[in-house]
Amino acid sequence: MTDPFPDHRTSDCMRVSEVLARVGDKWSILVIGTLGDGPRRFSELKRAIDGISQRMLTLTLRGLERDGFVTRTVTPSIPPRVDYELTELGRSLLDPVKALGDWAIVNRDVVDAARQSFDAGRAESEAASLSPRH
Repeated sequence: MTDPFPDHRTSDCMRVSEVLARVGDKWSILVIGTLGDGPRRFSELKRAIDGISQRMLTLTLRGLERDGFVTRTVTPSIPPRVDYELTELGRSLLDPVKALGDWAIVNRDVVDAARQSFDAGRAESEAASLSPRH
C-alpha cells in the first residue's frame, strides 16, 4: 500500500493536528457556522448556540481569535459593545465545515450501525472469555 501522504514529517503532522483540533471541535464548528451569517455580539452567539456555557463560548472565541479565525471589535459605549466576526481565514472554513457536516448527516446511520455491530461483537467476545471452559 502506498502512503497517501508521502512527504509528511512528524512536525508537520503535529502542526496540522493542532489546527484540526481547533477547527474540528464541536463548539468551534458551531461558532464558525453561526458567524458565517455575519458579525454577532457575545449574547447573540450564546442564544444561537444551544447548550454552550458562557465560559465555553468565551474560551472558544478566545481560541478562534488567537488562531486568526475570528476578530473581536470593542465599541466604547455603556456597556461596551463587543462584536465577533469571521476573518478571511475564518470565512475560508465555511465550505469545508459545511461539507464535513453534510457528510456526517448523510453517513450517521452507517456509523451508528458500525458502532452497534462492533459493540455487539465485543460484548459476545467478552462474554465468551468469561464463560467457564470445559
